[in-house]
Amino acid sequence: MIDYIKGSIVELSPAELILDNNGVGYSFPISLQTYQTLQDKKEAKIFVYHYLREDMEEYYGFATKDERELFELLISVSGIGVASARMMLSSLSAEEIRQAILSEDVARIKSIKGIGVKSAQRLIIELKDKIVKGEGADSSELFGSAARSEIVEEASRALIMLGFAKPAVNKAIQTILKANPNAKVEQIIKSALQMM
Repeated sequence: MIDYIKGSIVELSPAELILDNNGVGYSFPISLQTYQTLQDKKEAKIFVYHYLREDMEEYYGFATKDERELFELLISVSGIGVASARMMLSSLSAEEIRQAILSEDVARIKSIKGIGVKSAQRLIIELKDKIVKGEGADSSELFGSAARSEIVEEASRALIMLGFAKPAVNKAIQTILKANPNAKVEQIIKSALQMM
């Protein structure tokens, strides 16, 4: 599985990015959010979502892990496909989508092209609890400063690879960092293993 690709931006439009990595051009459908993040940049690190169906295979690109995780959460809802999720991420920021779901703002979600009342209600019902638990959010966003985010991300990734669920991992790390804000990666992992 491809997690991310780093390379030079060859072409960038509000709907597509072409990234050159060692002479290979990768084409990614992107959201307006990603487009705005990458404007005026020559190089990019793109987080990849591999979408595979019997009649279609595409790699979607995202400027942040946070946006990719929210995209995955959105397409997990019945009736929300990749086109609808991409439209949502182009119409509202990741934070605005989360807030609309948490506040049960059907009108805000319904205002997005292609999302009707039933789809908006289904999004709220299926995702509200998951968003409260921290799914679809980058762990660095949950844990503050950029300096800490790499340490937190590394510990989180290690614990998830050991088989723990992301919401449980995020909760454990939050508890550990409240008690010891300067904990190192190894300390976080050891403490989390004792808690879970």
